[in-house]
Amino acid sequence: MAIEILIIGVIFLFIMNYTGRINANRFIADNEAHFKKLKEEDWDFYVKAKYGEGVNGDILFNKRVRNGVLTIFILVFCFISKLNYITLLFCFIGGFLVFKLDYFNIKKYYKAHLHEINSMLPHYLKSLEILIQHYTVPVAIGKSIDDAPPIFKEGLQELINEINSGNNTIDPYVNFAKEYPVRDSMRMMRLLYRLSLGRQEHKQEQLLTFSKTISNLQQKAREIRYKERLEKMESKTMSMLITTGLGVMILLIFAVLLLMGM
Repeated sequence: MAIEILIIGVIFLFIMNYTGRINANRFIADNEAHFKKLKEEDWDFYVKAKYGEGVNGDILFNKRVRNGVLTIFILVFCFISKLNYITLLFCFIGGFLVFKLDYFNIKKYYKAHLHEINSMLPHYLKSLEILIQHYTVPVAIGKSIDDAPPIFKEGLQELINEINSGNNTIDPYVNFAKEYPVRDSMRMMRLLYRLSLGRQEHKQEQLLTFSKTISNLQQKAREIRYKERLEKMESKTMSMLITTGLGVMILLIFAVLLLMGM
């Protein structure tokens, strides 16, 4: 009976959506301000990390909301014959889990490529250091955007736009670090801000500190990559030894059984 109700419910939702009586996209758009409260702070960063600048994080977020809402409706139709507070709560939990699924998947992707993304920042800052030797920090950042890693370009443009609009505080730098929460981004942005405030006679001294910090970041990234490769090799070696050991044990057992049979 539950399957028949589910089929009827799905057909009903399809017909209502097709005729325009129910429009999931319109419902989400009308209540976008409320749904935005469910949006994770690092969602846009993860979207950029995986898909680049060409994909709109808000569109993907609205799709997540739509999938979650549809899941709730489908589950409600599944339990319509025995609907109560417990089953209704189960329906909402199921919809919420579906809503969260894409976030968990994209976060998992980021963690799998974490060190690759983290290594982009020190390499970008190294190229920025060269420009800062000849230009002021805002001008150097503006000139570096074209050659910056794609994941950082939009944030760098927003940073420059804020500075050009007259915001001479640390806020544009902090906002960039919050938007791209990779390793040491906050510390490096604070250093950049202090460097932008420094007088010309202290510029070389501050640049030296900035350069040493970048070198430390690059060294840390190399050490992490080396450690990961070593752990991967150790894991493969251990798997090979275990497989070989099991194979030898099976052969020995097989040989013993043959001898006992003789």
